[in-house]
Amino acid sequence: MTDAAPEGYRPCVGLALFNAEGLVFIGRRADKTKREHVAPGHAWQMPQGGIDKGETPLEAARRELQEETNITSVELLAEAPGWLSYDLPVDIGQEAWKGRWRGQAQRWFAFRFTGSDSEIDILTPAGGHKAEFDAWRWAPLAETPELIIPFKQGVYRQVVRHFAPFAKAGTATA
Repeated sequence: MTDAAPEGYRPCVGLALFNAEGLVFIGRRADKTKREHVAPGHAWQMPQGGIDKGETPLEAARRELQEETNITSVELLAEAPGWLSYDLPVDIGQEAWKGRWRGQAQRWFAFRFTGSDSEIDILTPAGGHKAEFDAWRWAPLAETPELIIPFKQGVYRQVVRHFAPFAKAGTATA
């Protein structure tokens, strides 16, 4: 396994954040005008985001989680093996990224949320970042592929396979 994302893919992270009941955090995208983010009936997703220069994927995962949800009370459960990638539909890629990337390659992490729901603040997250989500909820991991935009569903199905052991109440390790 290489540390570099596959050529032509934007390096990113994705986070499956599990609560004590084994449910996973999902947020509804706030900006519903961007076709790379939402499709009718598919506006929910787990936190994700780009890896900054000089940042490890794990550091990026913790930063993105805080920037999108304000959450810092977590313990690392696992990392999915390798990069999970998806291609953007060509027309959306041209519109969103001017053709710079074919899609995204993501390193996925599973975390256990150790705080209380009052820590979650999607509307005014840490660091003054623009809100990514306008609503959130805890959901069964197995349901997440049907909630995400269709071209990301393959990655979400892989995430479900990798992290299914954590989708049980009180599971601390796989």
